Amino acid sequence: MIINGYEIKPYANLEGANLKDADLRSANLRNANLVGANLEDADLKGANLEDADLKGAYLEGVNLKGANLRDANLRNADLRGADLRGADLRDANLMGANLRYAYLGGANLRDADLWGAKLPHFQICPEVGSFTAFKKTTKGVITIEIPEDAKRTSSLVGRKCRASKVKVLGGEGLGGQGTHYPSLTYNKGDVLEVKDFDDDIRVECTKGIHFFMTRREAEEWS
Repeated sequence: MIINGYEIKPYANLEGANLKDADLRSANLRNANLVGANLEDADLKGANLEDADLKGAYLEGVNLKGANLRDANLRNADLRGADLRGADLRDANLMGANLRYAYLGGANLRDADLWGAKLPHFQICPEVGSFTAFKKTTKGVITIEIPEDAKRTSSLVGRKCRASKVKVLGGEGLGGQGTHYPSLTYNKGDVLEVKDFDDDIRVECTKGIHFFMTRREAEEWS
């Protein structure tokens, strides 16, 4: 495939290439050299960029929805406003990358290096103080309080939050904690706490008691 005079293929040397607005959907650019390339507003939906070198690349507004960026080098890349929903970014190097206004819903950022990266605003739960939230159980949605002394975080990749400790204000039932904990029993007045809370913002489902900030989100969760 030839785009703007550049041959698009695995291991291609595209350093400094101008691929602005290019249609690169499902392109195979595995191990390609894209250092400093201009990919502004390009469509790379579903593209394979595994192990590609995108250091310092200009990727503002790029569509990388569902793309494979595993082990890619995105150090100091400009990803402002990029659509990375559902992208595989496992083990990617995002050191110093600009991710402001990027869409990361459902992206897999496990073990990605975010040191020094400029991140989108993702903390949807209060960082200090106590607050009320909602959790779905086997008997419906319950109301919980996140105490002032509880550790808590939101995630870069979804709307689900988690805390180290909660108090049940109303409702009951079993709440599944996935593979991280056995199901916990919730009854009004109970205080439940996990000792090995994981504050990794790259992962949506990990150790902690999961909850949502709105009742509707808890009701719709499955």
